[in-house]
Amino acid sequence: MNILLWIVLGALAGWLAGLIMGGEKRGWLGNIVVGILGAAVGGLAASLLGLGGVDGFNLYSLLVAVGGSCLLLWIYGMLQRREQK
Repeated sequence: MNILLWIVLGALAGWLAGLIMGGEKRGWLGNIVVGILGAAVGGLAASLLGLGGVDGFNLYSLLVAVGGSCLLLWIYGMLQRREQK
């Protein structure tokens, strides 16, 4: 998948994960970063579970990326709460 599609998928996945998880607003650049990292994490997790990874610009890849992004945001939120104590 070319880099432009990764950016679009990342932005969409990061934005959707932000809506699902709530919390602070990250802006479009933050959404792209969270989405691309989430796609990598989600793709790795899906591959390890035998479900296949992120392999193109399709609904399955978007769902995997959103799932990975939600996982990243959840971990980030847990670390933030831990630092505040």
